[in-house]
Amino acid sequence: MMMQKLPATVLLLAFAAFALGAPPSPVPRKSPEFTIIEPSGKQILLSSFKGKVVAIEFFFIRSPKCLNLATTMNKLNAEFGARGFQAVAIAFPAPGSDANGPLVGQVVDYLKLGYPVGYANKDRVDQYLERSEMETLRIPQVVVIDREGIIRAQSGGRDGNEQLEQENYLRALIEGLLNSSSSASAPPRRQR
Repeated sequence: MMMQKLPATVLLLAFAAFALGAPPSPVPRKSPEFTIIEPSGKQILLSSFKGKVVAIEFFFIRSPKCLNLATTMNKLNAEFGARGFQAVAIAFPAPGSDANGPLVGQVVDYLKLGYPVGYANKDRVDQYLERSEMETLRIPQVVVIDREGIIRAQSGGRDGNEQLEQENYLRALIEGLLNSSSSASAPPRRQR
């Protein structure tokens, strides 16, 4: 009798794990392509930054936390841009709101952001981040990509690194990837 219950229990646990959503692929992994639509309508492919260390912030326009990180990314872009760093931001709509060219343009102008900032719909962002619908959405979402196009760190999700939202941690990670002669360098360890 005990042996008959075991397979049923295993199936139930497997179904529960599936229902909660599959976790994103582990980091490091190859960055998928992404089209950045700037407020002007110009489209930039993420792959056009290959050869640079790239940090992407996926953000909500009306989130003070996201806007604060955008300011930090602007500072890091000015500091490390000449060495091969590229900051990118992608606004996407919060529930019950919108993220479109005019709104993104206003944010860029207001914060005086000097790096590519665009917008996308939630489905495209979820697909890029490999976020399931059952997963709680945390914002901002930060992705750091090395010069070879490999995602080395990602915030958000169950296994995401929230420290990517902290300037000193992000600075150390970017500096390490810029100084690395090989893309095989690992991101800094998480501090607990």
